[in-house]
Amino acid sequence: MGLTLYPAVDIRDGRAVRLTRGRADAVTEYADPVEAALGFAAAGAEWLHVVDLDAAFTGEPRNRHLVGRIVAETGRRVQASGGVRTLDDIRTALDLGASRVVVGTMALTDPAFVPAALEVAGDRLAVGLDAEDGRLRARGWTEDAGDLMGTLARLTELGVARVVVTDIATDGMLSGPNLELLRAVADATTAAVTASGGVASVADLVALAGLHPRVDAAIVGRALYTGDVDLAEALAAVAAVAP
Repeated sequence: MGLTLYPAVDIRDGRAVRLTRGRADAVTEYADPVEAALGFAAAGAEWLHVVDLDAAFTGEPRNRHLVGRIVAETGRRVQASGGVRTLDDIRTALDLGASRVVVGTMALTDPAFVPAALEVAGDRLAVGLDAEDGRLRARGWTEDAGDLMGTLARLTELGVARVVVTDIATDGMLSGPNLELLRAVADATTAAVTASGGVASVADLVALAGLHPRVDAAIVGRALYTGDVDLAEALAAVAAVAP
């Protein structure tokens, strides 16, 4: 199937924004999120990664309704993320039309949550693993959440179908993805791996496309908004890489 690209639509106070290394005080505002999503869809994206940053930082899901608008107006599959901390949050995102829901903090801090979430979402559940120096971070990257590889082993045993791996050091930095980390994670699990953080060029995406059979998707954020990556060009480039 090759590498699937997920343009990111990170939403704060109803606007599409990008953060630097996940910092709430390092925000660049770009566009109306629905317009941004429509632009990505027009360029050929099949999936969109939609993040409610307000829910992630404050626990208040102010922007979740925009998932429904983006699904309805683009006709694309949406991966919903950001502040998903209850089973009802998962159900709401699915009811709004999300094709997949990413759970972060609760999957890392409550051992009972993932089995319950799998009952609700099955293979439409993904777990976000935001890592720095082999340690996981939760609650908007403000708290330590344990060992990356130990947690990955537990999630794999539970049958989680997909993990979304973010290298905190590279997120929003346009410095290139952490290929070594992604390869190590892919080697250690049977889950599909989505790469997140650091993509700065089409060449970065080509490198990800050829990295590992289980690294089959990549989230692209700031580089699309700054123009460092042209989405149509990127889609064509990764399609040419043999999986």
